[in-house]
Order: sequence, then C-alpha cells, then structure tokens
Amino acid sequence: MIKYSFLKEYFIEALLSVATIYLFIIIGFIYKKVFQNQVNERSFVLLNLYFLQPILIFWGLTRAKLNENFLISPLIYFVAIFITLAIAFIYAKKLFKQKPQDKSVFLACSLVGNTGNLGIPLGIALFGEASVPYTSILNIANVFFIYIFSVYFFAGDKFKFINAIKEIIKIPAIHVTVIAIAYNYFDFTLNEDFDKLFTMGAYAAIVMQLVVFGIFMSEVKIKTANWSLSINVVLFKHIVLPLIGLFVILYFNIDPFIGSIIFLELIVPLAVNNVNLASLYNCKPVDTTFSILISSIIFIVLIYLYILIIHTFFGI
Repeated sequence: MIKYSFLKEYFIEALLSVATIYLFIIIGFIYKKVFQNQVNERSFVLLNLYFLQPILIFWGLTRAKLNENFLISPLIYFVAIFITLAIAFIYAKKLFKQKPQDKSVFLACSLVGNTGNLGIPLGIALFGEASVPYTSILNIANVFFIYIFSVYFFAGDKFKFINAIKEIIKIPAIHVTVIAIAYNYFDFTLNEDFDKLFTMGAYAAIVMQLVVFGIFMSEVKIKTANWSLSINVVLFKHIVLPLIGLFVILYFNIDPFIGSIIFLELIVPLAVNNVNLASLYNCKPVDTTFSILISSIIFIVLIYLYILIIHTFFGI
C-alpha cells in the first residue's frame, strides 16, 4: 500500500507539471482561433528563434557550474539517441521512400524531446532541485542535436550539403551555446541586474514557445492530419527510444539517480521547438505540430508506466 501511494503521488506530480505548463498552449490556440489571419505565426517563430531562444540557452548554461561529473550524462544520452537514429534512418528510408518531406520530419523530430520547457520543471517535480544540473546539461546535449542534426534534416532536402551547413551556422543558438559554455568554464558571473534580465528573457522564451505551439495546433485538422507520420514518430519517441535508452543506461551502470534523470529526459514528449524549425524551412509545420500533439497525449497516457520503470530499475 505504501508503494502504491508513493507511485500515485509521483504520477499526480508529473501530471500536474505537464498540465500547468501546457496552459500556455491553450492561450496560443484561442489567440489564433479568435484573431485568425491577424496573427502572423512566422513573426513569432523568428522572434523566438533568433532572440528569445538564445537568451534561454545562455541563462540555462549559467545556472550551475559545469564539471567532469556531468559529462557522463550527455554521453549516455547521445549513445542512446544515435543508436536509435541509425535504426530510424534505415526504417525511414524504406517507409518514406516516396515522401521526402515526411522522411525529413520523421528524422528531424522523432528523437528530440522537450528537455528544456518540460524536462527541467518535471525533473524538479519528481526528483527535486538536485536534478537541475543534470537536466540542464542534458538540455544542452539536446540543443546541439536540434541545431545540428534536426536543422540538417529539415533543411537538407532543400539545399546542398554545404548550404545546409551554412543554414546551421546561421542559427544563433549554436554561437550562444559556445559562448555560454566558455563563460561558465572561466567562472564568469552575471551581476544581479543582468541576471534578472536573462531570467525574464528565458521565461519569455518558454512561454512564447508554448504559445507558438498553440497557434500551430489551431490549424491542425484531425480528419486530414498525417496520422501515418505521427504514429511512426510516436512509435520511435515513446517506445523504441525509451527501450534503447534503458538498455544503454543499465549497460553503463551509473548512479541510479543520474540514470533516472537521463531516462526522464529521453521519454519527455516531442520538443515544441520542432515547430520553429519546420516553419522556418517550410517543412510541414502543421504535420509537425500534430505529431507533437499526439506525442504529448501519448506521454500522459504512458507516464504511469514510465514512473513504474524508473522505480523498478532505478529504485527512485
């Protein structure tokens, strides 16, 4: 009975964390439905991608000091991601042979989780503030994957390889990440006023990202939605990746607390940031939004099972 009560409390905390954060999606949804053509979603995307997201990245990378103790976490995360990506590439090559844009969306977003907007607060809810350094460093790993591999997949079919690389370099998040890591490494600190400024910008980026998702979600038509693409994305995001991730984490035999956090960051639903990139490169942003919506629903359905797995294999 004690074990059941403990797991039930975990489940309620996780569910509330997801529900409260996603309230901003409802605002974006209503905003677009009410004002319709007066809303220019691309303007929001550009504002968030080129100005607010870099602030969020810099802010996140200066919250805790980075050291060798955290290096193992992104390493394990990347091992799980790239093993799954190799399988996904072979899978997509056959399944989406006649649908290059579906293939691009599938490869670009099916392994990218919402490690920042959802993963960090969910980590706090489930594991306490001690999880923040690890969720932050894993979010960095996710940022690198998004702005290198996801950008290439979204843009690759439209440009030659060298042009795609140029597009990647244009994304300010890459430059800001390098600057922030160097800033952290040399132990610089922001004064109180600038820290407040970056904190405001970071939270604005999170809110804006969720609102943008709600705006795109309002354009989804259930009857004409790309169910085949979404089902395959969800299959890899919520079944294949967690299974491979669990195997990799157990293989490395790391501290159960760190292992549970890595597993959490692998199972969070698709990153809303995928909508930004899909819109930026005109690569089916509505279908991408629908995949994220389905992923979020599946995550809520499976969250109790995920918590059971964490408790069973990591004892947390």
